[in-house]
Amino acid sequence: MTSYSPHGSTTPAGELSFENTEIAFRHASNRHLKRAYWLFKILNYNFLVKIGPPVTNFAVKIGLPVKGLIKATIFKHFCGGETIAECAGTIKNLASGRVGTILDYSVEGEDEEQVFDHTRDEIIRTIITASGNSAIPITVFKVTGVGRFGLLEKLDEGVPLTPDEDTEWEKVQQRVLAICQKAFNEGVPVMIDAEESWIQQTIDGLALDMMRRFNKQSIIVYNTYQLYRHDKLASLKADHALAQKEGFILGAKIVRGAYMEKERKRAGDLGYPSPIQPDKQSTDRDYDEAVRYSVQHHATIAIVAGTHNEQSCRLLADLLDEYGIDHKNPHIYFSQLLGMSDNLSFNLAHAGYNVAKYVPYGPVEAVLPYLFRRAQENTAIAGQMSRELSLIVKEKRRRKI
Repeated sequence: MTSYSPHGSTTPAGELSFENTEIAFRHASNRHLKRAYWLFKILNYNFLVKIGPPVTNFAVKIGLPVKGLIKATIFKHFCGGETIAECAGTIKNLASGRVGTILDYSVEGEDEEQVFDHTRDEIIRTIITASGNSAIPITVFKVTGVGRFGLLEKLDEGVPLTPDEDTEWEKVQQRVLAICQKAFNEGVPVMIDAEESWIQQTIDGLALDMMRRFNKQSIIVYNTYQLYRHDKLASLKADHALAQKEGFILGAKIVRGAYMEKERKRAGDLGYPSPIQPDKQSTDRDYDEAVRYSVQHHATIAIVAGTHNEQSCRLLADLLDEYGIDHKNPHIYFSQLLGMSDNLSFNLAHAGYNVAKYVPYGPVEAVLPYLFRRAQENTAIAGQMSRELSLIVKEKRRRKI
């Protein structure tokens, strides 16, 4: 893997600051900053965030001209464009601040074989675009982008498949294999995103199979561990033990999680124990322990620490210095979402760490579910909204705009 090299000196973790808004927003024009200010002000109103998705979906469905408004506001802030070509400006802008791009084709919720084939081909195009380009150090995909949710659900439940479903499952596996094979051929790492717990066991099995094939010599395939699940720290350690036994590198994207409300509701409705941690403190504890464990075993575990939590970022930075690990070690990446926590991404990159932003792209209508999750996530994370806004206000004042 080609690491994304900085144009500056390495800063000791002890001197790292997440308060420097000049560095955090150096890539943002005055116009961009003003748009972000008003967008986050609007997202602060929970009422608008709650009524926005159904109203917008209805407007799009009946053909009201809202696409232009969405594309010029929330889409422009959180997405790179509708196509890979349209993402070029965002990729260049991030690279100017030493931050890499993770191209994320964010079309979801489809269930047709033709669409799954198209998505496979599009993900392969992201890998080809990343090949030899240090500004795009990692790629990503969801298994539900190339396979039907209901099929994965049936596999997780251990229900026997029909002959047609057996054929369908074989096609899903072949699509995943084609993506990972291309990633291996091009030397471009690819992450497999986590999804709902009731299809995750099947995804985990696929991810481990791909690692067995392609992670023998270097890191190519990552699975994702959602630490808001109470069983995932144990899963990470068990998978690492398996990797050591079988002789491959474990790739682990470590996140807190993205489906908490849905997970708890389903567990309550169906009467089974919730897979979600009892409280945020438990999630934070397991997340930080996963980071510690991975750094201690960094020769055989490659991690992408996907987090907007300042304490977790600082912990990982401190651990690299504590263990004498080079900030540019290709087995250690920090990651945040485009349009969020620029104070983390750009200050970490400026200090010499590997950082890459998720840059979602796809047709506006198809990416709406992703955008609505971002809006709801911003209001759900305690303090995140005011933190984002306060940093933008601080930079506006510094620029006197």
